Formats: sequence, C-alpha cells, structure tokens
Amino acid sequence: MKPRIAIIFTGGTIAMKLDEGFGGIVPSLSAKQILEAVPTAANLADIEVYEFGRYPGPHMTPELMLELSEVATKFANRDDIDGIIVTHGTDTLEETAFFLDCTVKTDKPIVVVGAMRNSSEPDWDGPRNLRDAIMITTNPGFRGMGTLVCLSDIINAASEVSKTDTNELDTFASFDFGPIARITNQKITIYRSPLHREQFSLNALPSFVPLLKCYAGMSGELVKVCIERGACGLVIEAFGVGNVPPPVYYELLEAIKQGIPVVLVSRCPVGRIEHVYAYEGAGKGLYDAGVIFADYLNGQKARIKLMIEIGAGYSIEQIRQSFEWAK
Repeated sequence: MKPRIAIIFTGGTIAMKLDEGFGGIVPSLSAKQILEAVPTAANLADIEVYEFGRYPGPHMTPELMLELSEVATKFANRDDIDGIIVTHGTDTLEETAFFLDCTVKTDKPIVVVGAMRNSSEPDWDGPRNLRDAIMITTNPGFRGMGTLVCLSDIINAASEVSKTDTNELDTFASFDFGPIARITNQKITIYRSPLHREQFSLNALPSFVPLLKCYAGMSGELVKVCIERGACGLVIEAFGVGNVPPPVYYELLEAIKQGIPVVLVSRCPVGRIEHVYAYEGAGKGLYDAGVIFADYLNGQKARIKLMIEIGAGYSIEQIRQSFEWAK
C-alpha cells in the first residue's frame, strides 16, 4: 500500500500567477491545479487535500498559525496519515514552520514548502518542491525530526532555517548548523537530526509581543512605547554578541521591573550571543538584570517562541531555561 499524506494548502507564491488585470502576481491557483503540475504525486502517495486558504506570506499571522497548527494536529493524530505537507508563502514560512515545530506533537514528518517563482514563470519551482516534500513525508528516516523546510532540494530544520535571499531558489539555509538532508537525483541523503527541539501546549496567544532591532544612536523611546502599550513580552535584536545602546538598556531595565519577559538575540545572522562585555548597555549588565539570552535563534523565531511560551503559561524562569539551552 502507498503511504497516505495530507497536504494543507495555505497560499503563497506557489499558488500565484501573473494577472494582467491587477498588474502583478496574485493568488490564483487551487490545490487541485497545483497538484496537477506534479504528475508523479499519485505514484508516490495517496493524497488528502485540505484548502486552508490563499494567503500571501505577509498576510499570515500568529492567530492563523495557531489555527493551522490545530488542523495539522488533527491530521497527525489520524492513524491513516503518514505525513503532512504545508504549502506556504516564503516571506513568513520560517515563522510558521517553527510554530508548527513547537506546537504539533507527533513523530510523523511535517514539511513546509513554497516557491520563489510563480506559476506564470517558465522556471516555476513549486511543483518540484512539492514533489520533494512528498518524498520526505513518505520516508521513514524523517520520523521524529519535527517540522522541516524543503526548497531547491535542500532540507532544513524549522528551528534552524532562515530565508536568506530575496530571489534565489535556494534562499532557505541554516547558517549555524547546515542542512538536515539533501535530495540529489531524487535520492535523499540524511546528514543529521535537528540540534534542539521543544514542544508546548497552548490554547491562546498573547496579544502584543513586539520585535525591535537595535541601530546606531537608537533611543529608548520605542521600548518605552511598547511597555506603555501593554507588551506581554519583548524581543530585542542586539548588536554583535548581545549589546545595546545605553538608552535602550535603561528602558529594558524598566520592562524587567514590570515583570515583562525580555529576550535578546543578535542582529548578526550567525552565532550565539554572550554576556562577556561589561560596559554600559553591554551583555553582562543585561544578563545580570534578568534579560533572557536566546541561543541560536533569530529575532522572528525568538518572537514566535516567546509568544508560544507566554501562551503556555510559562514563568519568566521557565522561559529563561527554555531559551538558554546551549551550555
């Protein structure tokens, strides 16, 4: 018997084409139309289709991610389903994939795919990426690896991957640790398992968890406004190994005094942050004051994780232990 998989279609460039009336690329294709472009799909697996929506990547929200997680969980809990694929816009793909990795509790492989070219272009990469995703979800070697991302024959862990280029087909990469596996001539080679995964139970999400990026000469005004507007948590992209301008530092201290969890990441794309510098606004003072240091997460994924943990009812100390796992 062929494996049976579920494909949840959410939209993105993989479902778009050029529309002269709108003067640009817009959501257009149905799940059926996309699958028709993958003639080998029926040979690889029995497929059950779920039309979640036709959302461009920028239209995806944490609330929709939670809804999508609930749909994926229902499929994962079915004995007749061997794996799950989610099609998605690439702009927010890594955030949704990480959300699913953190919230869908299953050993069955989940693969999130998209496309960098739309269906009106001769080099539309959507069908090939979808075919590869079917190969992954039907491969027992990927059981227990959580949610994966696959574009351009490269398979990455949702917890490690980022979109790195605005146009290239192989835009998704794991800067710190490299890919999980690769597909060459339709053959899969698995290199390793994801370095670190956690999963959480939640039924709701906090209303406001902003992400701010440090820049030269930054004042503390944006942090202050976030506090005044009722931020439930705050993620800061700091300089280098974890340093911020002095005005930002003092406003972060105020946030901590008010019991707001503050998570620090680096705006650099590679490496972890450290509390080694001790000047005004530097990492040591931030860490000693109670700022949480995120090991190997970028800002957008740290925000997703912080939202999930707040929604799961984690205390600040539990959040700290979760983020600061790399000893």
